[in-house]
Amino acid sequence: MVRVCCDDVVSDPTVVLTHVVCLLPDWATGYGPVFEDQPVDTIYPEESPEAKITMSCRARAHPPATYRWRLNSTDIDLDGDNHFTLVGGNLVISDPIKNKHVGRYACVASNDYGALVSREATVQFGYLDFFSSEEREAVYVKEGQGAVLLCAPPPHYPDELSFRWILNEFPIFIPLDKRRFVSQTTGNLYISKVDSSDSGNYSCFVSSPSIAKSLLVFPLKYPADIKVKFPDTSALVGQNITLECFALGNPIPQIRWRKMDGELPSNHEVSMAGAHLHLYNVQYEDEGTYECEALNSKGKDRHRARVSVEAFPEWTESISSTERDISSDYTMSCVASGKPKPHIRWLKDSYQYEKHNLTFSGLTFEDSGMYQCIAENRHGVIYANAELRVIACPPTFEHNPVRRNLAAKNGRVVIECRPKAAPKPSLSWSKGTELLFNSTRVFIWEDGSLEILNVTRADEGQYTCFAENDRGKANSTGYLSITEATKITLAPSNTDVKVGESTSMQCAASHDSTLDITFVWTLDGRAIDFDREGSHFERNPSGGSSGELLIKNAHLNHAGRYTCTAQTPVDNVTAAADLVVRGPPGPSGGVRVDDIKEKSVRLTWSRGTDNHSPISRYTVQFRDFFSQEDWRDATTSPADVEGNAETATVLDLFPWTEYEFRVIATNTLGTGEPSNVFSSPVPVVAPSDIGGGGGTSRELTIKWTPVQPQYYYGRNFGYIIAFKPKNDLEWMKVTVADPQARHYVHKDPSIPPSTEFLVKVKAFNIKGEGPYSLTAVIYSAQDVPSEVPVSVEAKALSASEAIVWWLPVTQHAVDGYQIRFWRNAEDSEASSQKVVVSSRENQTKLENMKPGSQYLIEVRAFNAAGFGPPSQHVQIHTKKARMSSPQLLDLVLTVLYRQAGYSTGVLYTTDKRFIDLPIHKKGDYVVEVRAHSKGGDGAVAQIRISGNTSIAPNKGTMQLFRSGSCVSLLLEHGVL
Repeated sequence: MVRVCCDDVVSDPTVVLTHVVCLLPDWATGYGPVFEDQPVDTIYPEESPEAKITMSCRARAHPPATYRWRLNSTDIDLDGDNHFTLVGGNLVISDPIKNKHVGRYACVASNDYGALVSREATVQFGYLDFFSSEEREAVYVKEGQGAVLLCAPPPHYPDELSFRWILNEFPIFIPLDKRRFVSQTTGNLYISKVDSSDSGNYSCFVSSPSIAKSLLVFPLKYPADIKVKFPDTSALVGQNITLECFALGNPIPQIRWRKMDGELPSNHEVSMAGAHLHLYNVQYEDEGTYECEALNSKGKDRHRARVSVEAFPEWTESISSTERDISSDYTMSCVASGKPKPHIRWLKDSYQYEKHNLTFSGLTFEDSGMYQCIAENRHGVIYANAELRVIACPPTFEHNPVRRNLAAKNGRVVIECRPKAAPKPSLSWSKGTELLFNSTRVFIWEDGSLEILNVTRADEGQYTCFAENDRGKANSTGYLSITEATKITLAPSNTDVKVGESTSMQCAASHDSTLDITFVWTLDGRAIDFDREGSHFERNPSGGSSGELLIKNAHLNHAGRYTCTAQTPVDNVTAAADLVVRGPPGPSGGVRVDDIKEKSVRLTWSRGTDNHSPISRYTVQFRDFFSQEDWRDATTSPADVEGNAETATVLDLFPWTEYEFRVIATNTLGTGEPSNVFSSPVPVVAPSDIGGGGGTSRELTIKWTPVQPQYYYGRNFGYIIAFKPKNDLEWMKVTVADPQARHYVHKDPSIPPSTEFLVKVKAFNIKGEGPYSLTAVIYSAQDVPSEVPVSVEAKALSASEAIVWWLPVTQHAVDGYQIRFWRNAEDSEASSQKVVVSSRENQTKLENMKPGSQYLIEVRAFNAAGFGPPSQHVQIHTKKARMSSPQLLDLVLTVLYRQAGYSTGVLYTTDKRFIDLPIHKKGDYVVEVRAHSKGGDGAVAQIRISGNTSIAPNKGTMQLFRSGSCVSLLLEHGVL
């Protein structure tokens, strides 16, 4: 593409056209495509209801870009294939077909300035097929052995799957712990030590996050005698990776990780009881051989594999858009880092560029265009895009003429000459009509600038720069004026003050009367900010040729070298002087304790700055940390600590008390700032009475007597508890931050019951850790009783009581028995009643039972770890219930006949099923009936009678019949 410009109109018609193009002020108004949105790798689920794929592409360009697409480097015929549609720059694939539309897609955006190809993006079809329908056989494993259940996931794409397992019921997933592990690589379920609770039907649940699909296969139970071993692994810089290692064994193995050629990376984490080693944000230095070691009391095993770290391509040197003169030399350079080393190729206007080394010797208009540098290794591709414009133009000074310059006598001046021209013009200078050449005082730089040294009044005058290339010539003239040089006439002098005093620094200068002068002050090279530091620094208000600096209320930090700079628009001169500020001493350094005794300590320190006045003495101060009283002067030896001393012994301290100390220096100008505080050291007293044991099943309870506060020796006091099974090599450690804590409970499902553990405890504070206590032997919690009480029998004693008895279990670790009983119609934990008796008893009485009810009874043994299995249920019936309504046998009826609204009336008794009652013509009456038998009184039944009722209505199991002046009350066989 041709980019030309000119400065003069000539008769040649080609040049006339050139002149018209040249009128554009910035040599062009448009620009080539710049991608704002590019296609990305896409996975299309085969079962997707949307039935289309959209590949994105959008470019910024002027004039606007047009778009076309390539599939596997071949242009797509959008008109000839109805599966493809162009929407803006986006490519829409309707009703995608796997064997037709899988591949590498790229978008090409182009306009008048050139064409640009996007990064390539792949389209793949994702799928997760069904599990094999082949029946899987049951698995039989002896308790205590290890087992593995194979998932055997179905064919799928992409590779990323997640696995979980279900035991018996969906969707209750198996929790993973030290005993159970699911490989996220194979999907297999590993159980290091099988127990009776593992029996059941297993299902493998597999999910593909990329296509949002999950499948379930069941039942799955398979034997195995293998280990999970992580393979040689390759990772990209910045990625997170997980190494898996799991071992079968009894006792359950511990898993340890190490890096054979160095320490494990700081960015690592171990999870899943050691089965996972996570490496986060991996770097090149994380590369190496990693080892997984599985260890139990029977032996150990190791596995090693290598982790290699590679990298996606990344630009270390790239290209950018540029304008270059015609016939000039130019090199486009792209350098990319990565592992493996990236291969670099070039495109021009979206097509492969023949040159491998983009070095241009003598640019032509044909070299203009859009260039792309592409770096690629097996991990990916990166693109760098740039536009190259080749221009041609005769020299012109329209936008940058030679300007008027000022120079101070005996100084130096540089006059710039920067015409716009392509190709690069030749430049020359003249003063008036005299041509200038390089000499001892005059230099013409490569870029055309003119430099004159040691200027005098004779150098004043007009200077012209001439520019010429094969397109034409031009010149521009500027004037050089010579001014008087600036000189310091009154320089600042060295000054000495005390803290709080004020002083001044003098500075005055002579300068050319036609120029303005300003004074700038710096302190140790830093410019003084008079607005922010106005309380200490002030300029002389008289101004003019005086730049005096006033320093008020001097502080120690105001000492240093002050520099005055007198400057005009043409030149500047400087002068400097030192200010010494004398004051009280600075803080002493490095305070520490060399010797701690019951009532004294020895302090040492290093001398601080004396601030130009010798230190005369030191004062040692202390305070009790707990009381937080004000600082007090300490009793020391020697009593008077002289200014040349660097040690003293503090006396008359209380034993076992935490103290803080500081040292203060004094000279004739005052007392300085205190030193840093020295606190007491690490604890020296360990917790006592280490013991414990017992607790709930699968727990280890550790107990101790806390350290008394006077032995804390510092803040952030707490305890470190170390424990291990007797035969293990390594200690497990936990931290308890509560200084008054007396116990710690370690929960671990894999802890065998009544296992011997070694335990020790030490204290720590903000300074560090103290010594361990003596090691104690304790035992983990016993297991819950496994024996079932037998020969359970029971007998009803009354309507609300019963007795139950059984044979005691033979296990020794039993604290007692729980008896649970409930009505057969209310079989639930919430409705049952419980009675607890000691292990010395084998019978008990049950109370508060409901009469005439069927009850179920069970007995189970318990201890501190929990409850054992229940006995077989025993069934009894409580004795006859208290009557809640009249019965046919052994009944006495009590009938109260009263007017409604009154509590008293006529009372009748009868042993029959009926009774006649008189009718009252006015008002309503109420009949209340209660039955009594040997079982007790029943509940009250009630019926209402209206005075004008001819035949009373029925009421439950009572019926009323009118007969003359009486009403007959009949009781049915049912119970009220």
